[in-house]
Amino acid sequence: MYGFKALQSLVFGYQEDPLCKTLRASDVPVTTADCRACADPCDLEEKLTWLALHAGHEAYPRRFDIDMDTQMLGSVKPYHRQVVISTGKSDWERDITDDKLSLAAAIGEVVSGLSPKSPKLPASPKPASPVPTKGVRPVNGLFNTSDSSRISVLNGSHRTVCHEDAHESVLVFPDFKVVTEVPRSVQGALELWESAIDPSIGRDGSYLEKSILKTWVLPYSCVILLSFIKSLEAHGWDADTQLEHPQLTMGLPLEDLNVTPEERDENVEAQLKQSLDSKRALILKVSHIGGHKYAGNAIIYTPSGSGVWYGRVTPHDVDSIVTNTIINGLILPPLLRGGLNLSRPNCQTLNDW
Repeated sequence: MYGFKALQSLVFGYQEDPLCKTLRASDVPVTTADCRACADPCDLEEKLTWLALHAGHEAYPRRFDIDMDTQMLGSVKPYHRQVVISTGKSDWERDITDDKLSLAAAIGEVVSGLSPKSPKLPASPKPASPVPTKGVRPVNGLFNTSDSSRISVLNGSHRTVCHEDAHESVLVFPDFKVVTEVPRSVQGALELWESAIDPSIGRDGSYLEKSILKTWVLPYSCVILLSFIKSLEAHGWDADTQLEHPQLTMGLPLEDLNVTPEERDENVEAQLKQSLDSKRALILKVSHIGGHKYAGNAIIYTPSGSGVWYGRVTPHDVDSIVTNTIINGLILPPLLRGGLNLSRPNCQTLNDW
């Protein structure tokens, strides 16, 4: 059966969508493939039920308003890093800092510089204004890590892999790393800030030798913040919903490598490429990310440092996302809300270096 776009191109001749052309002009690897790979779409009632269940909120009413008309690209705010804290839960307070005993609350104190137990943090460096390619206007919603110093903090459904119950395992994106042994305290949050999430720190981990924490490159081809399990497994991938201790697959933590900074950078890149080839995905539920009117939302991070934010994702879009974005590294423009490091000059896909 032909998809609507394929049939339209046969009848009227192919005309590329303006949004697709705009993204191509900004060096974003895109595809014109249909988002909906399902030949038998279900009705709206089934769609909303699926969205509620896979958002981890079984108590939500089935019917809620979804904006199917507004332009989504540009609906995501720029950020420098996004961290996802282990909780072993699938539902949280809407504002995760309301739990004052949580690591999220401690990070909030450190980032704001208001904690009486820690020194006043220096202001983050002012991000440089993005320099557009000559003749190409910058696209709202596409941003690089250098465009913002904002830190996005989420709770995740993964359990900690630490030996101490009071310590958390924190995923750091787009660095594609996991930091373990983070105490659930202001001091632990400060240590995490100084070693992993301060905007002045590069992806190579410039301050790892000073940290008491343990850091590994994530051993996955991608991390997905929503559920795509059945489709990935149909493609021969392993889909994990819990983080295993990375020492089992990645060896020594980065802090324990007795190498020069240049050698560490090369080592990190080699491990990231190894992760890309693993055909494994880590799939987590996370706390509120905003943009509920564009439900279902999905965020996909890759070892190459890209973050893709999709909206209006239904069960019928999942196979297309798995095939086109996760496996082939290409953006589906109709679903795109925004993204981090999606502009990839001289690259054919998001999976290229």
